[in-house]
Amino acid sequence: MEDLQYPIGKFQVMEHVTDEQRARWIAQVSAAPGELAAAIAGLSEQQLDTPYRPGGWTVRQVVHHLPDSHMNSYIRFKLAMTEDQPTIKPYAEDRWASLSDYRDTPIQVSLTLFASLHARWAIFLSAMSEADFKRTFRHPEAGTVYDLETALALYAWHGRHHIAHIQALRQRKGW
Repeated sequence: MEDLQYPIGKFQVMEHVTDEQRARWIAQVSAAPGELAAAIAGLSEQQLDTPYRPGGWTVRQVVHHLPDSHMNSYIRFKLAMTEDQPTIKPYAEDRWASLSDYRDTPIQVSLTLFASLHARWAIFLSAMSEADFKRTFRHPEAGTVYDLETALALYAWHGRHHIAHIQALRQRKGW
């Protein structure tokens, strides 16, 4: 089950981050929309409604989850850049995944949203300085303060993580 849940491994915080590593993460953020589109290309409606693992979300839910999650992260970046260690608003992603828009919205809408969001986010990220990446926000549920460097690493991983869920499902099913 571990491989099905974490096909690229669990997220790990890096102690020492270089400019080159940040650039790789920004490149991964930029590449994620194209990788997601490729991962779901040619899937039928029935395949989109297949869970990527037992007890997991469907491919459709994953496609809608990614822009929702990354929009929240983008807003957290903006808050951290414009306020002094803001406390962010968490959201119940499992409840969001059960709302009607996850079921009724064509996946192309979320693919377009994800692509537009990431295009803008990559521009924003590319303009940030090393000092900017040290700015922080507080996550009230985790009781943790995150710097933007760690948040960038997390969301670069998050996109690859969910895309790998879809790719692994396709491989297992022979799609």
